[in-house]
Amino acid sequence: MGTLFVVATPIGNLSDFSLRGIETLKTCDYILAEDTRQTIKLLNHFEIKNKMVSYHKFNEEKKSASVIEDLKSGKNIALVSDAGTPCISDPGYILVKHARENNIKVASVPGCSALIAALSAGGLDTSTFTFYGFVPTENKPRKELFESIKHSNIKTKVVYESPKRIIKLLKELKDEMPGCVICVASEITKVHESYEYGKIEDVYEKMKDNPDSLKGEYVILIQNEKEDEKESAISIEAMLVDIIIKEKCSIKDAIKILNEKQKDISKKDIYNASLNLKEILK
Repeated sequence: MGTLFVVATPIGNLSDFSLRGIETLKTCDYILAEDTRQTIKLLNHFEIKNKMVSYHKFNEEKKSASVIEDLKSGKNIALVSDAGTPCISDPGYILVKHARENNIKVASVPGCSALIAALSAGGLDTSTFTFYGFVPTENKPRKELFESIKHSNIKTKVVYESPKRIIKLLKELKDEMPGCVICVASEITKVHESYEYGKIEDVYEKMKDNPDSLKGEYVILIQNEKEDEKESAISIEAMLVDIIIKEKCSIKDAIKILNEKQKDISKKDIYNASLNLKEILK
């Protein structure tokens, strides 16, 4: 059997293409391309002369069967999308799934991903994150997405959005999740790469009247302020517990000690944390 190579391609800067990626596209039997008109530019730049076969979301179910047969016959095939990593908001999942089901070797040739690039440079907590893909345009699934984001315990939520709808999305986030921290990334790895970071209200005001900024697809990182408050409350509770253990005192005395030690924490927050702690210790 052959191997299906899932090859990541540059998302803006051709210098980001790996040597292994170039070699794979040169030596495979043929290349599955999301849009041959886009991929030919990449091949020409790196002087890669190889056969391309169109493979996109509208034909992937039908095309997968013949590709699987080619892989079974021993052919090595590379899968690429227009930019970035196949299967990440791009075609490819169905083919990879069928390859796995047929015990065909699938190899990753890693590289660029707008999702990972934005997370690494965005400044939001990446200890846990979830990716929702493109924001739905229909009302019901759109509302369901916002509800999921609002109530998720995941630190950072990530969505993609088009330049035509980015301002609408920011306004909705402002209304649905006031005070949340976001980072809006665009033109990643390109000359005009930009990141708008801060409270949703500030980012919205900055972007809504700036048509020059509305270029390319956007990666939006979202962190709910609620989560930060919850995390803060938990840390105050931990401080109180620490004092109770070390000083062998009551919660009431621990509150007094913490108020004296931590002048930057409001008495109200300490009191609320003590109430939570009392509930836990019941």
